[in-house]
Amino acid sequence: MKLLRFQSWLAGIWAGVIIAVGAVAAPTLFATLERQVAGQGAGRIFGVEARLSLAFAVILFVIERRRVRDLLEGGAKISVVSPNLLLTLSALFLTIFGEFALHPMIEAAKAGQATLLSFGALHGVSAALYWLKAVLVAILAWRLTGQR
Repeated sequence: MKLLRFQSWLAGIWAGVIIAVGAVAAPTLFATLERQVAGQGAGRIFGVEARLSLAFAVILFVIERRRVRDLLEGGAKISVVSPNLLLTLSALFLTIFGEFALHPMIEAAKAGQATLLSFGALHGVSAALYWLKAVLVAILAWRLTGQR
């Protein structure tokens, strides 16, 4: 039970970090600083958020695997791949894709290098995937708080 509470708490903190960065920190930078400086600052903040997300996802993955294993050993008839595990892995994938695939393309587009999509299109895709991750993590936190 304590492990489930810890898992719920971590998922809630993770959701809060994602929302705070995307809805508070980054918009505030652009509202108060010159566009280029704000973009650099936002890039750093999103980089920190991505590394935090990697840590949260790995920890929550390990906890969920242990929780499911314990349930299976207790005789529960459940799938090894739980919905919570799928939510965690989906958010992890979006973090990795955003930070290590999209972000370098955005930087290349900003530098004037040829990319598959324009800077604006890449930024739009990145923002959409970021908010999708926020929704997935919020759903995970919600699901975990209702489990016993």
